[in-house]
Amino acid sequence: MEDSWRRIDPPAEIGTGDLLLPWRYWREHRDELARHEGRVGIYLDSADEVEELYGQVGQFPLIALDFPTFKDGRGYSQARLLRERLGFRGELRAIGDVLRDQLFFMKRCGIDSYQVREDKDIEDALQGLADFSVTYQSAADGALPAYKNR
Repeated sequence: MEDSWRRIDPPAEIGTGDLLLPWRYWREHRDELARHEGRVGIYLDSADEVEELYGQVGQFPLIALDFPTFKDGRGYSQARLLRERLGFRGELRAIGDVLRDQLFFMKRCGIDSYQVREDKDIEDALQGLADFSVTYQSAADGALPAYKNR
């Protein structure tokens, strides 16, 4: 499936089409971006406070969460907050240092699309979604924990 979203890191030229912009940039330029021809999504850095999006998540068709390194797990918490507390129902994407062995847990937290590192095979990474058949705790994906299946 072709991805129409272009990640823009200002001060790069915005241009046209579907844009994925930093949350902070969108917040400062929301009035002019409201006139943009194309869809506008945002991405959050791992240090961004998700709660600042309260009441605004419904206007974004896409929110991406940046995983700057494999060992930085703040994006998992951001995903759960967006899905469970803020009620975000649009596409939630993982970007950055995204690897196969993270995908299953990202999905459990509510992430439903993935931009794996360019040096990794996407088809192999997607197999990570099926690495586990049993879950042991509740999560944003709604899967029943093993103890409730007894």
